[in-house]
Amino acid sequence: MTGAIKQKTKELDKKVSQKKSSASLGPTGHVSTTAEGVVLGTAANYVILAKTGVSTVPSSVVIGNVGLSPNARVGLTGWSLIAEPTDTCFTSAQVAAPGKLYAADNVGGTTSVDLTTAIGDMQTAYTAAAGKPAGVGPKLDLGGGTLTSQTLAPGVYTWGSDVTIPTNLTLAGTTSASGPTDVWIFQITGKLGMAAAKSVILTNGALPQNVFWQVADVVTIGANTHFEGIILAQTMIEFGNLSSINGRLLAQTAVTLDATTVTVP
Repeated sequence: MTGAIKQKTKELDKKVSQKKSSASLGPTGHVSTTAEGVVLGTAANYVILAKTGVSTVPSSVVIGNVGLSPNARVGLTGWSLIAEPTDTCFTSAQVAAPGKLYAADNVGGTTSVDLTTAIGDMQTAYTAAAGKPAGVGPKLDLGGGTLTSQTLAPGVYTWGSDVTIPTNLTLAGTTSASGPTDVWIFQITGKLGMAAAKSVILTNGALPQNVFWQVADVVTIGANTHFEGIILAQTMIEFGNLSSINGRLLAQTAVTLDATTVTVP
């Protein structure tokens, strides 16, 4: 493990302990929604959820559960999986306790059924986000798909193209009081890409669980970049080396990480 990753893990220790006490990390019994945004259903029980694969180049740091269905455990690569005796789930040094990894071929308990439900809820959430009334005026095709040094107010933003973020991007709540309930929905019919060593910044009380990125194509986040929000991708989500996100990665194909930090909001 490199010195940079060791330092990253050390800095997350406090955050891990806070998330253990405050986040709903269990795979069952916690049907969840987000205020005024997109209903995630049981997909909210996973910080990473995908259909075909979830891979990591060690060492990533994941705070929350990882789910994979309908593909089997063979699709969980790079995790050095440790099987539990009842075959309900796996643990990994890269997933902070009490988070676990679940695959469709875990035969213990109700894991397979729970995953099938969560995948269905993920697809429903994607459709719901895509179906929100499109952005109008300056919120329609903003920047022609290139967001350079933008500060964005709450609302629905729509693009009929790829979206590229070459600089830092700020999402600012209307006021510090309203920020925790303000919602951003980004509807993107193409790809979403963010350059290396940049950040999505939340201000004025904005919360990552109220930011939704609905993307019809591949999502690519650059190395050393920090992202915020819930990514609902119709295809793949790729995070570069030493990247990070406060949010969720919900992909209808695969999720790939490279020494990435993923923190449940």
